[in-house]
Amino acid sequence: MTINWQEEAKKYRDDYLKDLKELISIPSVRDDEHATDEYPLGEGPTNALLKFLSFGKRDGFVTKNLDNIVGYIEYGSGDQTMAMQSHADVMPAGDGWQTDPFTMTEKDGNVYGRGTSDDKGPGLAAYYGLRILKDHGVTPKMKIRLIIGTDEESQWTGMKHYFDVEPEPTFGFSPDAEFPLINGEKGNSTYETTFGHTNGDAYTLKNFNSGLRLNMVPGNATAMVETDDNEGFVDAFTDFLDKNAVSGDIKATPNGIAVHVIGKQAHAMEPKNGVNAGTYMAKFLSQFNFEGAAKNFIRFIADKLHDDSRATKIGAAHVDDVMGDLTMNVGIMTFNEKDGGLVNTNFRYPKGTSDQEILDRLQTVAEKFGGTVKETENMGPHYVDPDDPIVKTLLHVYEAQTGTKDVQPEVVGGGTYARLMKRGVAFGALFPGTEDTMHQANEFQPINDLIKAMAIYGQSIYELTTK
Repeated sequence: MTINWQEEAKKYRDDYLKDLKELISIPSVRDDEHATDEYPLGEGPTNALLKFLSFGKRDGFVTKNLDNIVGYIEYGSGDQTMAMQSHADVMPAGDGWQTDPFTMTEKDGNVYGRGTSDDKGPGLAAYYGLRILKDHGVTPKMKIRLIIGTDEESQWTGMKHYFDVEPEPTFGFSPDAEFPLINGEKGNSTYETTFGHTNGDAYTLKNFNSGLRLNMVPGNATAMVETDDNEGFVDAFTDFLDKNAVSGDIKATPNGIAVHVIGKQAHAMEPKNGVNAGTYMAKFLSQFNFEGAAKNFIRFIADKLHDDSRATKIGAAHVDDVMGDLTMNVGIMTFNEKDGGLVNTNFRYPKGTSDQEILDRLQTVAEKFGGTVKETENMGPHYVDPDDPIVKTLLHVYEAQTGTKDVQPEVVGGGTYARLMKRGVAFGALFPGTEDTMHQANEFQPINDLIKAMAIYGQSIYELTTK
């Protein structure tokens, strides 16, 4: 069967954008505070999953909901399963949006909104690629499943549950990254460093808050400080803003001086793309005579974590010829007089080092500041041989649909659901040259890119499951 994939994809443009608008309107941020038996990860993620499944049911696919935390849309039959793993949850919106993050807005050929790029837009493009096959009566030689998770941006509870109750797919891809193709993902480990709550008199740190998620570079940081030298403190902050790549504001309140630092959000897989407001806040505060655990908390961040995405200051730096640099993101930083301090760091590490080695290095440094470190999560590096048929087939389709030649697979620091499959790779939908706004304010994706991705996914599914 000969299908002009790009021409067919264009026919679905209006339907696709209508469905995407409905998905974007659901604020599907994981919300443990309001979790219930019906909504295990909060109402938003479940509702986004149900919306996705409703599209499949509407279009005549087999659908299955697994406990309101993961589900799939299925087409075809057979002993083998080709999977596409997407997610319906999104990151918190954060500040700095020029449009409502949960109202899809079309402007200058782009769609704006939380999830347009990560991962509602690409996941829906993969779904429409599958729909093209079905609408053309293509009969695959195996089962095809679009599996939809609901907390990819946090703990992967949903997709891990799928692998607990369903067989591992034979092979597949995750439309949750970039083109041309990612065949390797660094290890991903997270650590929690805690401090006491003691403070000083000349300068008292009442509270310190920065970060929304571990896998985001914090774009904002706030602190409340008590001091007898308000004027000197304010002058120092003004001078700090003049000399550093952040903005902010400061004001006196009945509870002390409120300080606000504004940086730039970015995805944790490459912290250099962001400006960490929390570590900059610590750098500012480190010039003052804080005492006790408050001082240790501040100095640990300012001296050992600030502006060091390669973790050289804690001695954990490592580079692999294939997988590249180890990276470190300082994702969450908090301190208050009751609970003390907490710093969460997220590392993306290549082969040649390990989560235990990172833990040892981090603990050695933290102990000098009175901190205690524990590992909270780890996934080892993932790699699929470039000669695997899935890599070769997907790269061939990408070349055919884009007209590019001799493209090569990549290794990244991001973590996708693909790593849960032995023969899993990440495939689109961000094209080379398109600005990456994942996890950032004003997240967007060009409409033409999403329609082109739909064509690429359609042909990819066809090539992988019918030949």
